[in-house]
Amino acid sequence: MISQIKMPSYVGAGAGSISKIAEILEKESSKKVLLFTDKGIVAAGLAGKVINKLEEAGVNYEVFDELKPEPSYQDVEKVVAQMNEAEGDFVIAVGGGSVMDAAKLCAMLKGSKYTVKDLLNDPTVATKQLKTLMIPTTCGTGAEATCNAIVAIPEEQSKKGIVNDNMIPDYVILDAEMIAGLPKQIIAATGVDALAHVVECFTSKKATPLSDTYALAGARLIFRNIEKAYDNAADMDAKSAMLLGAYYGGVAITGSGTTAVHALSYPLGGKYHIAHGVSNAILFAHVMAFNRDACEVRLATMCDFVYPEYVAKDAKWKSEFIIDRIAEIVKNTNIPTDLKEFGVKPEDIDFLVDAGSKQQRLLVNNMKELSLDDIRMIYSKVL
Repeated sequence: MISQIKMPSYVGAGAGSISKIAEILEKESSKKVLLFTDKGIVAAGLAGKVINKLEEAGVNYEVFDELKPEPSYQDVEKVVAQMNEAEGDFVIAVGGGSVMDAAKLCAMLKGSKYTVKDLLNDPTVATKQLKTLMIPTTCGTGAEATCNAIVAIPEEQSKKGIVNDNMIPDYVILDAEMIAGLPKQIIAATGVDALAHVVECFTSKKATPLSDTYALAGARLIFRNIEKAYDNAADMDAKSAMLLGAYYGGVAITGSGTTAVHALSYPLGGKYHIAHGVSNAILFAHVMAFNRDACEVRLATMCDFVYPEYVAKDAKWKSEFIIDRIAEIVKNTNIPTDLKEFGVKPEDIDFLVDAGSKQQRLLVNNMKELSLDDIRMIYSKVL
């Protein structure tokens, strides 16, 4: 089997690594940066840290901070229109997955005749127009490494991924100081999202030896550090591990792909506007329990790598242990375990089954085929 994996050409990691911004911009001969962020990141002072580096480097910049959380494709098109009125030669994104995904789309659509909606229909038509630097401010989405951008489609009450290798960022900075003050609930939701990335990619039909390397490394970092990062705001070692684990998960996605957890979460975000990490967390253990018999050996292998103290246990025990740990992590980080508080009603299940079953880009990766009845059963467990 021939396998391949694509990733950013430069990754800088460690506390204070945003100091490398000037060096990157000098290498690219950048004269004006298009800086993408959001109001929350600006208010937290994180965008200001990057702006200070730009000013120290004597590089002009323009800030785009109007993006909504979990944006629709129309929201991103508004940002694209604003960007196309500006001059710039390099893109920097400072934020979570929504900001980074929008920035990756903008870098492809700068001066282009195509729209985001065009890319929903055919993601291959656009090519990268500007180089990109991603600086994540959460420890979970992995968007800093992927060739994906996720947008909501209101008319379908769901979400869809735009996939194009040109969106793989050129530069990434993983600076734990950028997540030092991250609220606990964001550590939880984005951290479990990252955990879903590594577990799904390792148990995907498309998994390869290359993607496995990153999925396993990410799994060990996330399983062993997410609760520490959540419980102790001062534990910067745990936060650094989460940031690196999330990046590894993003790399694993480019070589493999997520499966039914993400597929079935998209209607929850699209219609009910449940945060992406939360919707994944609610479904995560239930989907993996459904998949367990088809993924037993893979889950047992992950257990051996993450928890070598249990290597003598049999494969069934180890696969169940990994699923139990997923459920335990969701509980220990106080993420909701059902959909009641989000206004999802039992009578909504027909919509969920129909919308979830249409996420074939991801469902085809699932090790075990899901019938409509299987999908209904999974959703019924969280209603």
